[in-house]
Amino acid sequence: MTATESTPGAPHAPDATAAGPSGPGRAPGERATAPGYRAGRTLPLRVEAVRQLKRRRTLVMGGVLALLPFVLLVAFAVAGSPDGRGDEVTLMDTATASGANFAATCLFVSAGFLLVIPVALFCGDTVASEAGWSSLRYLLAAPVPRARLLWSKLAVALGLSAAAMVLLPLVALAVGAAAYGWGPLEIPTGGTLDAGTAARRLAVVVAYVFVSQLVTAGLAFWLSTRTDAPLGAVGGAVGLTIAGNVLDAVTALGSWRDFLPAHWQFAWADVFQPTPEWGGMIQGSAISVTYALVLFALAFRGFARKDVVS
Repeated sequence: MTATESTPGAPHAPDATAAGPSGPGRAPGERATAPGYRAGRTLPLRVEAVRQLKRRRTLVMGGVLALLPFVLLVAFAVAGSPDGRGDEVTLMDTATASGANFAATCLFVSAGFLLVIPVALFCGDTVASEAGWSSLRYLLAAPVPRARLLWSKLAVALGLSAAAMVLLPLVALAVGAAAYGWGPLEIPTGGTLDAGTAARRLAVVVAYVFVSQLVTAGLAFWLSTRTDAPLGAVGGAVGLTIAGNVLDAVTALGSWRDFLPAHWQFAWADVFQPTPEWGGMIQGSAISVTYALVLFALAFRGFARKDVVS
């Protein structure tokens, strides 16, 4: 009997060529494939979305965002309508003019910091939490290809972030319309926008705020692939975003501030004019998307080579 023959009834040794390496530390291209296996069907977006929606931090963050308009409403009811400071009138001073003004004011007070938190939370907690629960290696051994795992988690995280951006102004618009009426938006510099035009402009503003937060999303997601501590990824992204805001306040940097995403975070205010200005939003979007793409690419590249042991 030759070395390649086997006796009847004896168990056959697995074919090493067909099996291939399957440990979680292997690259996706080295995985063995089974009959009927499709990499694109692993970790469906629907399954990942349901998992993330049911988590307590998602529900708490949604509650906080929905509560903010009511907090502002109570503040205006207690302190009275805001008044302009001399001849200077700001968006805050027109907050109680209509529901549209109230929604725009809620975006104004939250875009700089509050809306940063859900983006950092959803994108920074996504991969690091699996590592912290010691479930990441089991997902990869399922086998879920690494790129597929990241794409699924990133898509769901960005979807939840976009939902957070939409939730706040929607609730604010409803609360403001009930409290102050559904009317035209008063422009701080003079003039008004009819309610329909104001609603469309608000939709543009929400889209721009989401795009401007892609840098925070990229930072959080990249850090999430580098650490097993979700708090470190979320806190790091928030901290770096705050550092960008601080640098933007340093006027001595001059034109260098134009390359900071924070420099353009309120460029959407130019939309609330009789004739909107798009230049600042275009520059801000280009810078934000560029930074985000680089950070997402670093996350995918680093995770593909990472030795996953948790």
